[in-house]
Amino acid sequence: MHRSRRQFIQDSTRAVAGIGLASALPGFVKAATQTAKPFTFDISLAEFSFASELFTGKMSNMDFPGRAVNEFGIRALEFVSGFFNNKHTDKAYLAELLKRCQDLGVTNHLIMVDGENITSLDAAKRKKAVEAHYPWVDAAKYLGCSAIRVNLGDAMAMMSGKGEEGTREEVAKAALDGYSALCAYGEKLGINVIVENHFGYSTDPDWLVGIMKQVPQANKGFLPDFGNFCAERSKPAGSDLKSLLSTTCLREHDKYEGVKKMMPFTRGISAKTHKFDESGNATDTDFIRMFKIIRDGGWSGGFVGIEYEGGLVRDMGGDTSYPSNKDGILATKKLLEKVRAEIK
Repeated sequence: MHRSRRQFIQDSTRAVAGIGLASALPGFVKAATQTAKPFTFDISLAEFSFASELFTGKMSNMDFPGRAVNEFGIRALEFVSGFFNNKHTDKAYLAELLKRCQDLGVTNHLIMVDGENITSLDAAKRKKAVEAHYPWVDAAKYLGCSAIRVNLGDAMAMMSGKGEEGTREEVAKAALDGYSALCAYGEKLGINVIVENHFGYSTDPDWLVGIMKQVPQANKGFLPDFGNFCAERSKPAGSDLKSLLSTTCLREHDKYEGVKKMMPFTRGISAKTHKFDESGNATDTDFIRMFKIIRDGGWSGGFVGIEYEGGLVRDMGGDTSYPSNKDGILATKKLLEKVRAEIK
């Protein structure tokens, strides 16, 4: 008697269930036997959302955990290396920070490290830069973080308009060497070392993926940032922060395609925002479209970090059309909660 395709799948599944051979089934049969995992994520808060207050001394790194919990009800934190003021090797300082976090019941997710250039073409400088990141891995381990985030390129050189020090191929080769060495150190301590698309060549997802595929360590990965795909910016009028904030993007990689390409190696998401429309949607990123790409990429259950950058432009760039730090964080949180409820 002729059997339907559904009957064939059901019979095949029963036949192998008792003898542990499900892995040998054709793909369409395995898909029929698996329960789809619902799409969800947890919300974390990136310390850079308070950048203007931290830069001006109105807030300190020690204040970050308390503000995240008490003002926003967020209990997962993403620290920024620059706001430690070089105290990341100070045991007493780290002990006090950890105590504050533990007292508040927060999860320390990662530290965003903006350090020396681990992609330098000079082998000696590159080795020194990698080793300068080791104490940050140690600090992350002590604080209970799962990862540090690093840059593949010289962030300060990019911001000042100096550009990369070599060709795409030359820097990629150096990046593979430096990043792999740092991953090897992180692997020993059980800390992931993840890369954010940030400046220069690292705004190109194809360049990043090409490197990531060659890294041998399992603790590698990406932290895609919605707002960091600008390949070329206008030259700043000066070297001060206001001048840097006043630059405009002249050429940008497609952010939706970029995140899609990065998804196979993604360990977290950086949801960058600047402004919002009357409906509460981000004006520079379609969050529903973006998170459908993230869902379809197979990522679920990790942290999506709020990184509101508009407050920095408002407070230190002088453009009051941007919401304050607090209002921007709250708006981003509300938007992420809406996305989480709508996308299944």
